[in-house]
Amino acid sequence: MARALATLLAALAAAGPAPARAADPVLAPIRLAPRVWLVQGDPGVASAANRGFNSNAAFVVTGDGVVVIDALGTPALGRALVRAIRKVTRQPIRRVILTHYHADHVYGLGALKAAGAEVWASAEGRAYLEGEEAAKRLEQRREALAPWFDAGNPLLPADRWLDADAAFELGGARFEVVRLGPAHSPEDLMVVLPDDGVVFSGDVIFAGRIPFVGEADSRRWLAAIDRLLERRPKLLVSGHGPASRDPATHLALTRDYLRHLRAVMGAAVQDLVPFEEAYAAADWSAYAKLPAFEPANRINAYGTYLTMEREMLEAGRR
Repeated sequence: MARALATLLAALAAAGPAPARAADPVLAPIRLAPRVWLVQGDPGVASAANRGFNSNAAFVVTGDGVVVIDALGTPALGRALVRAIRKVTRQPIRRVILTHYHADHVYGLGALKAAGAEVWASAEGRAYLEGEEAAKRLEQRREALAPWFDAGNPLLPADRWLDADAAFELGGARFEVVRLGPAHSPEDLMVVLPDDGVVFSGDVIFAGRIPFVGEADSRRWLAAIDRLLERRPKLLVSGHGPASRDPATHLALTRDYLRHLRAVMGAAVQDLVPFEEAYAAADWSAYAKLPAFEPANRINAYGTYLTMEREMLEAGRR
């Protein structure tokens, strides 16, 4: 069944890109390095007001083609991303690497596949595509962002599912694809340009807004941030927010926020304080004015409360 679904979805994507429409946004690529470009989404969560454009995509222009990191959050944004790349280069779009299969990073994939890109993603992403959550989230986004969604299913499988780290060279550039999950998601990938000192972190790092945590494994997420730092990047491109040439400062928000969640919710679990009471008593002042706080923080805190309960139970069994 999964193989048949993958074949059908690939055929739909291969039908060709839709023409530009009045509702399609116009994206302005930002040059970060000689061959590295960023398309930067708005802060906060995806909404009708920002047309679903709340995440980043990046692309690397080599001497023999383009490699894209992430595909943005609607089919219209995917088409706009292809046009943004074409503003910069006529080199063929060879590959798109998905850092993870969350809605704000994948629904533009059809336009990139139609442009000829081969899709790489972590093997753990298959479980998301085959589960109920993917269909539910797609329906939610289709309703919330209706003007920028087409008929059909933009949830497309990877052409290559990675179950180990990988590396390749294209047009004089070396790429390393590193599995960091489970962290923000089970399938987190980091893309590294070692010769350029550039790291694309996906949503392992959020800049300028509250991270979405949910029930993510925050302990492993913090360990993934440490692994990212070991790369000593000169330039860090995150899944949300501006790029940074000061990575230690850039990632501080994500790391400090995760530590705060774990400390507050962990203490509540340890003292058998109910979640509602613990949430009301917690000090959120350091984060309350940041974009996405209102829609995300309570969900994050509850997910972390459950995570800390599981960790306490696991520790008790040892």
